[in-house]
Amino acid sequence: MHQSTDPYVRVRGAREHNLRGVDVDIPRDALTVFTGVSGSGKSSLAFGTLYAEAQRRYFESVAPYARRLIHQIGAPKVDSVTGLPPAVSLEQRRSTPGSRSSVGTVTLLSNSLRMLYSRAGTYPPGAERLDSDAFSPNTAAGACPSCHGIGRIHRTDEQLLVPDPDLSIRQGAIAAWPGAWQGKNLRDILEALGHDVDAPWRELPARDREWILFTEEQPVVTVHPVREAERIQRPYQGTYMSAHRYVMRTFADSKSASLRARAEKFLTDSPCPACEGRRLRPEALAVTFAGRTIAELAAAALTELDGVLASAPPGGEAARVLAEDLRARIAPVTELGLGYLSLDRTAPSLSAGELQRLRLATQLKSGLFGVVYVLDEPSAGLHPADTEALLTVLDRLKAAGNTVFVVEHHLEVVRHADWLVDVGPLAGEHGGRVLHSGPPAGLADVAESATARHLFASPERPRPRPVREARGAVRLSGVDRHNLRGVTAEFPLGVFTAVTGVSGSGKSTLVGQALAGEVTGRLAEPGFPVRRLVEVDQKPIGRTPRSNLATYTGLFDVVRRLFTASDEARARGWKAGRFSFNVPGGRCETCQGEGFVSVELLFLPSTYAPCPECGGARYNAETLQVRYEGLTIAEVLSLTVEAAAVFFAEVPAAARSLRALEDIGLGYLRLGQPATELSGGEAQRIKLATELQRLRRDHTLYLLDEPTTGLHPADVRVLLRQLHGLVEAGHSVVVVEHDMDVVAGADWVIDLGPGGGAEGGRVVASGTPSEVARTPGSRTAGYLARALGV
Repeated sequence: MHQSTDPYVRVRGAREHNLRGVDVDIPRDALTVFTGVSGSGKSSLAFGTLYAEAQRRYFESVAPYARRLIHQIGAPKVDSVTGLPPAVSLEQRRSTPGSRSSVGTVTLLSNSLRMLYSRAGTYPPGAERLDSDAFSPNTAAGACPSCHGIGRIHRTDEQLLVPDPDLSIRQGAIAAWPGAWQGKNLRDILEALGHDVDAPWRELPARDREWILFTEEQPVVTVHPVREAERIQRPYQGTYMSAHRYVMRTFADSKSASLRARAEKFLTDSPCPACEGRRLRPEALAVTFAGRTIAELAAAALTELDGVLASAPPGGEAARVLAEDLRARIAPVTELGLGYLSLDRTAPSLSAGELQRLRLATQLKSGLFGVVYVLDEPSAGLHPADTEALLTVLDRLKAAGNTVFVVEHHLEVVRHADWLVDVGPLAGEHGGRVLHSGPPAGLADVAESATARHLFASPERPRPRPVREARGAVRLSGVDRHNLRGVTAEFPLGVFTAVTGVSGSGKSTLVGQALAGEVTGRLAEPGFPVRRLVEVDQKPIGRTPRSNLATYTGLFDVVRRLFTASDEARARGWKAGRFSFNVPGGRCETCQGEGFVSVELLFLPSTYAPCPECGGARYNAETLQVRYEGLTIAEVLSLTVEAAAVFFAEVPAAARSLRALEDIGLGYLRLGQPATELSGGEAQRIKLATELQRLRRDHTLYLLDEPTTGLHPADVRVLLRQLHGLVEAGHSVVVVEHDMDVVAGADWVIDLGPGGGAEGGRVVASGTPSEVARTPGSRTAGYLARALGV
């Protein structure tokens, strides 16, 4: 059949990652859901094969420059894909957005709002009309010149830079200066300039103190260092840098997170006094619409902004058209349950699920048709009430003439699919096969499918286990933060507590900020029952391919010691550093030990491609000549956790780490799997496994933010076994969670709401799951009652 009339996308011989020569046919113009346990290969099929092939074809169609880069990026391992339209990818794995990126810039709503103020705003008498750029804090025309459009300024003062004025400069009075040789160098330069470095700081003249700390001058002097025994130290030319200049430059420019964090200790962060945190020039802030400045509307929740636009008095045709366009763009965002967000909310503060749904809302307004949308768990971070709206949006994308591919675990989304592709049966090398491709009902006959066991499970649920008795509690009262207004909440200790509520109701603020802050402040308090606090979030374990599972867990230190102790390494006199891909010596210098090289694509996001020299091995050829138990260090890094557990069974230090990773359901990950390839849920479980292997006895409070994100129902059970095990061992666990099966198995539930943003921020219910399930006015209650079978 001719490709243009073939109603199917046909894949033949897909071998990406763990896929085993997969052949599958998927209908176009339908909603297809890819399911399977974590690591089964569903993302390798949807993203690694189908989307990657669509991207490769796009590159083939553009300029020769871009086509050349295809050879660097590589094509997916597949024999053929036919019937594949152009594709749009909406993944959750992402690079960290910059601080200037916001809800408004992601959705393009800021552009429309700026145009509204430019064309239809009310200007002061005699004021010139401004271009839309003048209303943007990200342009020279609009940004406040004092804070450069950031809205906040970093300052320092003498008390921060010199915390102990009784010390002399030689004794380290200027705490903000760097340590080691660099700090000694600055002290020697001051001495050469004629300053007294041995007098207590407070006794120095005020004018000298001011110059030493804040001067912008950088004088160069000849330094004659004090001679040390048996060391020849020649005079050298030294350049002075004030403490203020050093701190500001380090904070702004250093690539070292630890150095930036140290510099930040000597800075105060406060709203810009010129623009009062509003980020814009006075000329832009003087223009109003419906009596409000653009900064005021950008700070309002989208639902409030929509109300202002709807009730604004008529102001001519331009105002009407622009306001209607803005409302049409806001509608899909609020439909997806994100109406509580404001345009100026920074992108780094959004969850991966929120960011993906914002992009999805933008695609709804784009009006594209005839394309394939490939989505990565769009239900992540969604309350069951919001999932219903998501399904409506997916149906609208399909109805507009598009094909929708969704990698998903949420059973309601799976049931809603037109077509189901189930990959498995298990993870890693035990997966990679298509068990079923067809309408969802057909999966019921596939005995080896883990998805089928949950999708078609009997509605009869086992009786809930006995609720554990609390051993004390942490009480929060009068919490005022974000949308929480005078909230009082009690978190029982020694039990499993679930915090629920719709998106934006204040769950993460209550747990990740208020509770964490209260406990941190009281850990040293005598008699306080909690001795340790462990926060396990979904932030990446690293930002580049250099960070991986083995380095994060500390397992790689054990592996390097084993290789260093081998006869061959000792014969060559190699130390542990030889087997590190982070330092020169044993690493491949072409990719600097990353195994990948960054490929810049001009107007497209940069991507990573395997290193042409080492092929991704990370090491040079000489280092790879040394073997431990028959494997090179690169081959050890390519082992899965499951395979490594067998390989290192006789090495206790390694076996403990690997067992913790296996127990939490991560046996399918490779030891050297780059951090850039891990989902937020995987990163969170790696952090939890790293914590579990430490075997602490002190009463620990574990805080987890949606730990079941990205987990198949079968994997959720594995994770819950670990979390409930922590409680049985005498610890306390608090999870922010949307999975009602998890909430139904908790000892205590705190439900926030009733809505999101300004409509939330209150404790609607707290008690046992069955008590919360009977609470009127709770949007969680009905779904929890269903999960409890009552």
